[in-house]
Amino acid sequence: MRGMKCLADDEIAQQLQVFPEWARIGDDIQRTFKFSSFDAAIRFVDAIALHAESVQHHPDILIRYSKVTLTLSTHDAGGLTTSDFDLAREADRLATI
Repeated sequence: MRGMKCLADDEIAQQLQVFPEWARIGDDIQRTFKFSSFDAAIRFVDAIALHAESVQHHPDILIRYSKVTLTLSTHDAGGLTTSDFDLAREADRLATI
């Protein structure tokens, strides 16, 4: 992710309108997903981990039984980039399958 440009505050606000379930927390965006069971939550974590590895952009993941919280930021860039919102989009998609 080196060389990626951080998004400006207005660009982040614009992106968050597209992702209303995600919240900005400093230089991160975060969402908690709720699943029907621990097993369903782990299947989601497995799917997001495979995707994250394939694009070399890794979220912070917190698992609490049937809830999974993802925190996204592009650490190499020092803030939020388009890669974070691309990963948010994929996480939202994976949570529905």
